[in-house]
Amino acid sequence: MIQQRTIKSLTRAVGVGLHSGQRVEITLRPAAPDTGVVFRRIDLAQPVDIPVSALAVSDTRLASTLSNGGVKVHTVEHLMSACSGLGLDNLYVDITAEEVPILDGSAASFVFLLQSAGIELQNAPRRFIRLLEPIEVRQGEGAAAKWARLEPYNGFCLSFEIDFKHPAVDATGQSVSFDLSSNTYVRDIARARTFGFTRDVETMRSLGLAMGGGLDNAIVMDDYKVLNAGGLRYDDEFVKHKILDAMGDLYLLGKPLLARYSAFRSGHALNNELLRVLLAQTQAWETVVFEDELTAPQGFAQLAPAW
Repeated sequence: MIQQRTIKSLTRAVGVGLHSGQRVEITLRPAAPDTGVVFRRIDLAQPVDIPVSALAVSDTRLASTLSNGGVKVHTVEHLMSACSGLGLDNLYVDITAEEVPILDGSAASFVFLLQSAGIELQNAPRRFIRLLEPIEVRQGEGAAAKWARLEPYNGFCLSFEIDFKHPAVDATGQSVSFDLSSNTYVRDIARARTFGFTRDVETMRSLGLAMGGGLDNAIVMDDYKVLNAGGLRYDDEFVKHKILDAMGDLYLLGKPLLARYSAFRSGHALNNELLRVLLAQTQAWETVVFEDELTAPQGFAQLAPAW
């Protein structure tokens, strides 16, 4: 049986929010089967739980925000990407502010925290959402078009293409595919950092965004080049970060997908719209479990730390 997974022990991290600039502590704790991932705002007089759900996404400006009533937690996608890549189903995330810390700007720090806590198999079947029909969302027309698509696939594969028209980005790969059956999340995706342009900083900060961003937690570019002294971690780090984000956004569904995801210039908003359309079209998917690991798509039957 493909079993649900949580962590063996609690683990903690301290950092700042990318957009808020606030100091924040998170504690990752084990959770029982069928709990899902639950963020808990413990800084409030009465702690509030915010369970992960595609329908709980309330803001997608440069990040994915979850809400429960008026209580929010921002920038959840990197931690959710790590949970997706490691196959974690159940987790409590205690948080002392309204934004998940950005740490190094990738998912690698979250992967380290989760793996250090240990991965534990639970006595409950892992439930998958399997695509039966294609789903697509689009925004704009012609050269300005953006789109994201899910198609039936016996496994989990993501393909992404970006189009930034910037010298530093043009010099790298602007499209990439990642298939869980033949690639390794920790090695190939997790270390890709978020990125931004100096020309946009003033505008973003006037909107209360990117207050905690800098060279230690993002790839920063002027009009011509990457400003980080160490350069890029991957030759195609920009588009790989989009894959990282997409994995986190899609995992807000609350269950792993068996599908092929492809996108052109998509982002948090389109990714969430895609999930909402999917949930509304109940004939386009089914929930499945694998009682025999040998019948599961390649990649899902392996214990998480080996990925």
